[in-house]
Amino acid sequence: MKNISFVLIILIFASGVSAEVTKTGTTAGTFLNIDVGARAVGMGSAYCTLAEDVSALYWNPAGIARLNRAEALFTHTQWIADISFNYVGVAIPLGSTGVLGVSATFLSMDDMEVTTIDYPDGTGEVFSAGNTAFGLTFARNLTDRFSIGMSVKYAEEKIYNSKASAVAFDIGTIFNTKLAGLKIAMSISNYGSKMQIQGRDLITQKDINEQIYGNNPNINAMMSTDKFDLPLLFRFGLSMDALQKVEGNSLIIAIDATHPNDNVECLNIGLEYAFNDLVFLRAGHSNLGWHDKAVADSDDTEDVEREFGAAEGYEGGLSFGAGLKYELSGVEMSFDYAYRDFGRLSDIQMFTIGLAF
Repeated sequence: MKNISFVLIILIFASGVSAEVTKTGTTAGTFLNIDVGARAVGMGSAYCTLAEDVSALYWNPAGIARLNRAEALFTHTQWIADISFNYVGVAIPLGSTGVLGVSATFLSMDDMEVTTIDYPDGTGEVFSAGNTAFGLTFARNLTDRFSIGMSVKYAEEKIYNSKASAVAFDIGTIFNTKLAGLKIAMSISNYGSKMQIQGRDLITQKDINEQIYGNNPNINAMMSTDKFDLPLLFRFGLSMDALQKVEGNSLIIAIDATHPNDNVECLNIGLEYAFNDLVFLRAGHSNLGWHDKAVADSDDTEDVEREFGAAEGYEGGLSFGAGLKYELSGVEMSFDYAYRDFGRLSDIQMFTIGLAF
């Protein structure tokens, strides 16, 4: 009955996910939503309830409350369009007070040539662009089953001599029901101020009155740019271990329902098989939802049907991964790899190293 109930909950969420209006490209700081950790990516980003390691600094700040020793995580991926993405996080237990964590995110790319209308092949100058974010997290267990956590972070986007910055907050909870290993979690990420590009690249020359002849036509003026929201994201997750009674093995089934402010709602589904808590195999699919599909009727006219699959507004979503965990001289080391398909945007491969000491 417990397993049936879990399946019913999944079907209820699936029936409520729709894709009617896409808001892609309407927010700033979208690098804040690049998934962190090869384990999570290999499971299709269905990780809200499973984030009980240092990667919880990104997924669900409540998760680090479950740590009983210090952990560090380093993850790297060559992102889309030859962009380099790196993330580092550290969490330290403070006894009965709680757990404190810090994190840093770096998105960078190669320098590019400055081009103008007069010099379309380049002026000889180069410029750089990149994004950074730094976070501070605190979490604690309110009971032996319920944890809560909160993060504050500073995010910055920079291009040439201009930049935009914002302060944002994450909050999350995890509840272990102890019913067939069922866990329930939720998190809200990137709730904060708006971003607005500012800097000396926005300085221009303007003739304040073009009707007057002989006045100064090159008065310095500062262009004003729009303010944009951060990519606010709400997650609700469920997970359970289907092999609870098989010693040394586990088969985790996880599902996350996500509601972003810059795209349509979708579901992420993932699986992880663990052998002796040593070798891990993972698979998943992110960005699932309902979409319209044109079908031909008997009279050769087109009709539209609702179909469940890859949600509109997203590319790809299928992912695979593997991991290895080993303890040496009191230090637990984990090595994880993930592959994710991005459809027309090719694919990405992520590597993560974790340490617990």
